[in-house]
Amino acid sequence: MGKLNGLEDKVAEIKARLEEAASEMGTSKEVYEGMKEFLDPKKGRISQLMKDMREVAPEDRAEFGKTVNALKTWAQDRFDTIGSEVKQQELMMRYRKEFVDVTLPSVSLKKGNLHPITQVREQLIDIFASMGFTIYEGSEIENDYYNFTALNTPQDHPARDMQDTFYLSPEFLLRTQTSSGQIHVMENEKPPIKILSPGKVFRSDDDATHSPMFSQMEGLVVDKHIALSDLQGMLDIFVQKIYGEGTRTRLRPSYFPFTEPSVEVDCSCFSCGGKGCRLCKGTGWIEVLGAGIVNRKVLENCGIDPDEYSGLAFGIGIERTAMLKYGINNIKLLFESDIDVLSQIDD
Repeated sequence: MGKLNGLEDKVAEIKARLEEAASEMGTSKEVYEGMKEFLDPKKGRISQLMKDMREVAPEDRAEFGKTVNALKTWAQDRFDTIGSEVKQQELMMRYRKEFVDVTLPSVSLKKGNLHPITQVREQLIDIFASMGFTIYEGSEIENDYYNFTALNTPQDHPARDMQDTFYLSPEFLLRTQTSSGQIHVMENEKPPIKILSPGKVFRSDDDATHSPMFSQMEGLVVDKHIALSDLQGMLDIFVQKIYGEGTRTRLRPSYFPFTEPSVEVDCSCFSCGGKGCRLCKGTGWIEVLGAGIVNRKVLENCGIDPDEYSGLAFGIGIERTAMLKYGINNIKLLFESDIDVLSQIDD
């Protein structure tokens, strides 16, 4: 075979190298890379042999080419066999990895619930919607006028201080109450008005019963001859729906810049029935919200004649309502989303 320029030795060497490489091929990727090494049309080891044909006598070139083609066919068959074996091995490994023992006990999946704040929010909306309230959701970013000035809050009121309010600029801030929604509605609608404004509010406050961000629901009614008796009648329905039949309300004098008169609203303790317990601190009553008759100046700021119309307003803290309803003693439990805690609460 010397006349073929040592082709026999080179063929033997390539076969030995291919078999050595084959023993190390364990993945389809390695088989593919091996095929490129030996069978690539331009740079493969076998293709490179054809360059030696120039040094072979013309009468021996046909035999040279036949020998190289035979090697190429052998190599292709060898890689087909190796590739098939490797794919079978990979398939078995995948089967073992994905194997499922159907005789094992099934994994118990926990049932998901709506978050307590969401549950209470929806309950409150349903209660007041049944009384004819419509929903208005304002912007969480307000300017000073809508959040304070139009609600009759004096310039020197502590609520305007930097330590109580999150200011974004001298004019804009994160709303501290959804009462700002009252102003937007009264500016754009004529009485009678009956709206409920739920949403997130922000105050610089943080302890076991307060959070820098919490949910509030503001109610507003503007019509002729509105009185505190109308307010108490609505709130009686609210506490009975939330805390149970037989729950009563009482009004205590208070002060808010945007209502006059202003009241704190208590409900009879739904835990002890008003007899006195740890929840109500022995008083038989629990403070639940603030409310009052809309201040004449607030109506005037919105272009509503306070001699013809009057209004009532109330603000409900949704987290506080949820904490009382579900017996939660730390507001942070409502924000940590602990499944063990939340799974115990489902209405």
